[in-house]
Amino acid sequence: MSRSIDIKLRVNGENVSATVPARLNLVDFLREELCLTGSHVGCEHGVCGACTLTVDGDTVRGCLMLAAQANGKEITTIEGLADSGQSTALQAAFTKRNALQCGFCTPGMLASALGYVNAGGAADRDAIRQHISGNYCRCTGYQSIVDAICDVIEETRT
Repeated sequence: MSRSIDIKLRVNGENVSATVPARLNLVDFLREELCLTGSHVGCEHGVCGACTLTVDGDTVRGCLMLAAQANGKEITTIEGLADSGQSTALQAAFTKRNALQCGFCTPGMLASALGYVNAGGAADRDAIRQHISGNYCRCTGYQSIVDAICDVIEETRT
């Protein structure tokens, strides 16, 4: 028998109430119940980073967090980052540097990169590589992604 849990949370600035199966992960809840499909489901083991989003300002893997664990939390998806303008500079830099390619990893990569930039991360290529090492990209080889993140840091800090 599957147990259901009532949850209340804020998603991209809007209050949400739902009854969810106890074992439903957060990214599936966002995608299937709220139709916020920007965060992707890749490995379902927290390794690839495709499901990266923010919970109470912290970067998390949406496949490793249960929707029930998000009760009372503030969730921001890639849609919320885009709508609020928080990711505008990074999106422009990713486009300029061709760091998007197929786009599957892009939402999680942008969320991780934004966490790095917002935490005051330096335009240090090795530090950036280390920070995004939990986000897999099979198309760009990371060079253009690192370039884009460096561009944003250098532009905002000058």
